[in-house]
Amino acid sequence: MKKQNVRTISLIVCTFTYLLVGAAVFDALESDTEKKRFEALNDIEAMIIKRYNVSSEDYKVMETVVLKSEPHKAGQQWKFTGAFYYAVNVLTTIGYGHSTPSTVGGKLFTMCYAIVGIPLGLVMFQSIGERVNRLSSFVIKTVKSSLHCRQTAASELDLICVVTTLSSLTIAGGAAAFSKFEGWSYFDSVYYCFITLTTIGFGDMVALQKDNALNRKPEYVMFALIFILFGLAIVAASLNLLVLRFVTMNTEDERRDEAQAMQALQVAVRLEGDVITANGSILSGHIGHDSASLNGDNTSICSCHCACFRASRHKTGFLFSKHRFKVRRSPSHIRHLLPSAVLPMKEFHLNDRYGVMESRTQTTLLQHNLGPPDLPPLYQPQHRASV
Repeated sequence: MKKQNVRTISLIVCTFTYLLVGAAVFDALESDTEKKRFEALNDIEAMIIKRYNVSSEDYKVMETVVLKSEPHKAGQQWKFTGAFYYAVNVLTTIGYGHSTPSTVGGKLFTMCYAIVGIPLGLVMFQSIGERVNRLSSFVIKTVKSSLHCRQTAASELDLICVVTTLSSLTIAGGAAAFSKFEGWSYFDSVYYCFITLTTIGFGDMVALQKDNALNRKPEYVMFALIFILFGLAIVAASLNLLVLRFVTMNTEDERRDEAQAMQALQVAVRLEGDVITANGSILSGHIGHDSASLNGDNTSICSCHCACFRASRHKTGFLFSKHRFKVRRSPSHIRHLLPSAVLPMKEFHLNDRYGVMESRTQTTLLQHNLGPPDLPPLYQPQHRASV
């Protein structure tokens, strides 16, 4: 099995295993809290209905009014500032969900806008990430040169350490600012920054949604947008080092397989007209013309290491002439190079009674009254060889 297929199967198994483990952990951490909150909300709902004598239908209307009016507390979401904030969420695929289009035209334009904007944003962030990595490499090289290190080039481990440190500082600084402007705890601010820069975007915590901040605090809006764009560029630099390096392994393996296939094609073995001997050598013979073809019924070729003989008519009998062969190559194992259509050569043996050299597939009958011919001394009947 190819290395790429093994890696793909391993990734699928690891991903599903990771999902199962994550589901089990989230179930253990959040299930009980969810149940307690649901019971508490039901108790509060029953208390309000009983105290103020409100029907269940009126209470549902009140819930709808509260939920629908929540986004308007931040001010007008679809003026230019809010619309620009929404466009950034679409292009960066964060998708908080705090404001969504309600008209058919708005929904249609959102789909068309995302089809072009999302690839454009990904390419832009990847390009910025590459520039950040080059800058990091230059800084690392300068620092190593000033410290008189032997190896001044920036390795992948050095770049990963620098980009990880820069990402941590970005999240830490952004969390401090959001904690001040939004009134969140520092841990919640770190959580918001991480969810935003990884483009998860749950929408449970969204900046610029209090005290009409979109219209009254333009400096805070500018800071939030710059933080999102700059932070995503840093994350893109991390992806270039961590994720893309692993993804390109498949391409490298495919190129390696192609090179090995091309190299294997260069080691071609020509078997047509050749004789394969018992010790694995390939003898290239020429009988008559350039190719070793069988001429007539008086020709017989054996598979032993002595040589091949051709019977020619003579006035005193059949005279076997030995042809000259040269050793082209002597591989240790060539069975895997033979085509599947080539059947193993049958063993040839000598019939002392009739003086014939016969085979299971082809028999050359030597009919003469003088008995079997005199064979060269190299021929040993007991030494049989086959492929």
